[in-house]
Amino acid sequence: MAIEVRPATVFDDVRTMVGPKNPDANVCWCLTYRLPSKQNRELRGPERGRLVEELVRREPPPGVLAYEGDEVVGWAGVAPRAELHSFANSRRIPHVDDLPVWSVWCLRTRPGHRKQGIAHTLLEGAVEFARAHGAPAIEGYPVDNAGERVDLTMAYVGTRALFERAGFTKAADTTSVLDGFPRVVMRRDLR
Repeated sequence: MAIEVRPATVFDDVRTMVGPKNPDANVCWCLTYRLPSKQNRELRGPERGRLVEELVRREPPPGVLAYEGDEVVGWAGVAPRAELHSFANSRRIPHVDDLPVWSVWCLRTRPGHRKQGIAHTLLEGAVEFARAHGAPAIEGYPVDNAGERVDLTMAYVGTRALFERAGFTKAADTTSVLDGFPRVVMRRDLR
């Protein structure tokens, strides 16, 4: 069955992809890069889910979801870099220029659906979502793992090879490291 990517406007599906099994848990909800550090630390348990529910109702929503039929199978966080506190103010991940780029920072595929190319489809869906909202370019900040295995808990940023296959090119090095691998700025022009 074909994978379809749609804007993340269904909260229950976003919760399936990035929410905790226990609603009181303090998991990321894909908010860590979006919020200032202090707010991210103070936002606890169900409050995190309520904020995501609010983001899902906004235009544009906070990302895209991949579906196989009616079943949600993937998530990509994508938004203007200026709205992502950690990237807008990062000392480790440089701004290449003053272009108002969008960022794709998180790619998740549900267990049982991995190794089927969903991350590729999600990344292309994130690109098209950004383009449809007027982004002049889109960036990602994957690890440059040179083909080595990346721990599954850290694989959410993607790999340089994944981004290259999606038409991104390396725009800059960073001083950010994840799972022992350097991260790079990968960019794709949308004009």
